[in-house]
Amino acid sequence: MPAWLAALLTRKMLICVFTGFSSGLPLYLLLNLLPAWLRSEGVDLKTIGFFALIQFPYTWKFLWSPLLDRYSIPGFGRRRGWMLLTQIGLLLSIGFLGGLNPQENIWPILWLAALLAFLSGTQDIAVDAFRREILNDNELGLGNAVHVNAYRIAGLVPGSLSLILADRLPWNDVFWITSAFMIPGMVMAWLVREPVVTGKPKTLRQAVTEPFHEFINRQGWRGAVMVLAFIFLYKLGDSLCTALATPFYLDMGFTKTDIGLIAKHAGLWPAVIGALLGGLWMVRLGINRALWLFGVVQLVSIFGFAWLAAQGHFTSIGAGERVALAFVIGLEALGVGLGTAAFVAFIARSTHPAYTATQMALFTSLAAVPRTFINASAGWLVEALGWNSFFWLCAALAVPGMVLLLKVAPWHARETKPG
Repeated sequence: MPAWLAALLTRKMLICVFTGFSSGLPLYLLLNLLPAWLRSEGVDLKTIGFFALIQFPYTWKFLWSPLLDRYSIPGFGRRRGWMLLTQIGLLLSIGFLGGLNPQENIWPILWLAALLAFLSGTQDIAVDAFRREILNDNELGLGNAVHVNAYRIAGLVPGSLSLILADRLPWNDVFWITSAFMIPGMVMAWLVREPVVTGKPKTLRQAVTEPFHEFINRQGWRGAVMVLAFIFLYKLGDSLCTALATPFYLDMGFTKTDIGLIAKHAGLWPAVIGALLGGLWMVRLGINRALWLFGVVQLVSIFGFAWLAAQGHFTSIGAGERVALAFVIGLEALGVGLGTAAFVAFIARSTHPAYTATQMALFTSLAAVPRTFINASAGWLVEALGWNSFFWLCAALAVPGMVLLLKVAPWHARETKPG
């Protein structure tokens, strides 16, 4: 058996499949299914764009992450217990969401979606820490690539299957069917063993303060600011570019079935190949060089959206239009698959083993800021600029993160691990 295949076919990598799928499903529901549902029910783009603010828990989850480091769920432990508890909450909140009417209950939908985001962000704290604690340092690149792959594949449920079902079933049924896909993650959380970790916080105060002290002392104030700025900026352009992807496809003239069958599936294999190749290439390239090379591909993929938008609204959808859509989505998926694999591995490498949960939550929260706050302006920007100019703006916003690589991940630098 080839060494790369043997590395993939392990119990740890299988666990990474489940952690990625469980983390990705709720987020892609908020990014894809929720906007499609609201748009199809007649909600305007500004309101849909405003809904991006409900994702604030992804940005601020580091505030309560010390609680997950300090306290355990009786009978299950820190990581397993919090994973299982949040997954049960996600199953119920997703299911109940579809029973509301966007024309009559927009505020209840807003609050329930915010609860869904809070539970999802809390699950991510436990899942990220759990994954970091079971992976050895030499497994980080591949393990995080597998996680990212499963994360994106989970998007096929709310972004493909659910949209197809929405053309045939009531929205209430669609949301309950979607919620049932949380069950595999619940089974995983029930069956796995709790990681054995030494040096975990003994007090809540220690859980709150020590992760920040360690990071600043290790990097220095200037280095810490550089790393945090890079984490904020590296995915900024790409995140904003896809903030209103589903409404963009609808405005271009594609049906929900077109989006489900073509747009999402056209991105499946490029995303799978991109993330897997990213993980395998990182073994040879190292994380630093991967961030450079994959970041360029990620930037170029934004131009595909600008090209599609320049074609204007399609009055009729034929084979040519569907091929064009498949090409743009496939290129975007390849770029994001590569870029995200390296980015997540960089974040994991930047944590200290003694403070995994809080530092991972801090870094991933910062990475979610563009998706949460900047993306809230996407609807306003589109209406002010038009789709074509909007995508060119997204490409320009992707450049500063690449420039910061000169400081945080130099091409020829020797890579070191904290701890």
